[in-house]
Amino acid sequence: MKTLITAGLFAIFAGPALAFQCPTDMAAIDAALETASLTDEQLAHVKELRATGETEHEAGNHQASVDALAEAKALLGI
Repeated sequence: MKTLITAGLFAIFAGPALAFQCPTDMAAIDAALETASLTDEQLAHVKELRATGETEHEAGNHQASVDALAEAKALLGI
């Protein structure tokens, strides 16, 4: 029973925690884009992932946002 309660509490608090990470990730991506050495194709993909992350964040889909932004950060090497 304790495990179920703990899992429930984690789920309740994980969503808001992820919500605060999204704007920080978007700012880091924006800053890195200014000096990034990427091909045009890579740059377009990073910008697409960044836009997807923002859209998902605004829609309240924070895990999807974090996932898209993490991929963009990986491509930028941050």
